[in-house]
Amino acid sequence: MKSLIYLLLFIPAFSFAQDFKTYNNYDFVPGDTIVFEDHFTDDQNGEFPSHWNLGAGQGVMNMVGGQNSLLLTQGNFVHVSPLIKAPMYFADAFTIEFDWYFNGSYGPHIYFYGNSKDAKAASSDMVNLSLDHSAASVIAGELLLDAPFPPEIQGEEHYKIWHHIAIAYKKNQMKIYVDQNRILVVPNLGISPHAFDIEGIGDENTPIVLTNFRVARGAGMNMLGKKFTDTKIITHGINFDIDKATIKPESMGTLNMVMQVMKDNPDVKFEVDGHTDNSGTKEHNLTLSQQRADAVKAQLTKMGVDASRLTTKGFGDTKSIGDNNTLEGKANNRRVEFVKK
Repeated sequence: MKSLIYLLLFIPAFSFAQDFKTYNNYDFVPGDTIVFEDHFTDDQNGEFPSHWNLGAGQGVMNMVGGQNSLLLTQGNFVHVSPLIKAPMYFADAFTIEFDWYFNGSYGPHIYFYGNSKDAKAASSDMVNLSLDHSAASVIAGELLLDAPFPPEIQGEEHYKIWHHIAIAYKKNQMKIYVDQNRILVVPNLGISPHAFDIEGIGDENTPIVLTNFRVARGAGMNMLGKKFTDTKIITHGINFDIDKATIKPESMGTLNMVMQVMKDNPDVKFEVDGHTDNSGTKEHNLTLSQQRADAVKAQLTKMGVDASRLTTKGFGDTKSIGDNNTLEGKANNRRVEFVKK
């Protein structure tokens, strides 16, 4: 195992696959209540992450491509699952997101479980979502659907690059995204998932490398074509680099939604409010939240929103909506709100 750790420490910090322009038509919006989020910032290299369960094989933390990462190794089928308090934590709508480092190895298998109250044993009431470097497939009973990745993310030139995976489930329909591309739609999944785990075939030379997990209940807001009558929009889908005000490209699904709301409601003005968890000092959090609010306004302005319709304010950690003593509480506190003026 040490040889693997030493080898991967010298992998250069390759960038994520796409930029904002390629996400112009991205429509994935995460659920509104986060039940699990893990960027592995509290875990040590060479150890198994503290917020996960290992059911088979081996897993180890390491820095890969500039990211704190979970490497799945040593096992015909490695088996890991997030430690979430409620054993049946999905609702009739949920989303899952994570980043996957293409390295030419086998990809992850995400198993969704229906009647089972945990993600430990296979049953007939389950779905297998399989990813590799060129395609996605879903197996559910006799159902088999697959779809290739688009040419722009296929081939060895797209190895050693992080790719963002997003999964949205609502009322028996599942959508799978890789980067800005909607790869596969399953109109009738056949089960109502309650939990999931991740499995795969990895080894020390070509591990399955994953990071930046988020699981949320609820479906993305659908405000398109509707008159906006609420007092504010609370979003958890505008993501930033850790402790920075740099917006991640996958935030474009939420930003596109907000832009469309403003287009459909030309008289509406918003104050963009930035909020953080309680990591860091009060002063640092206030500054960071203001910088993030300003970055959101700047991005929406680039997308065509009149700057006079947006003001900004950073609140730091002064208006928590979750428990800062838990991962999911911290994740729910990190948010951007659009308050109607």
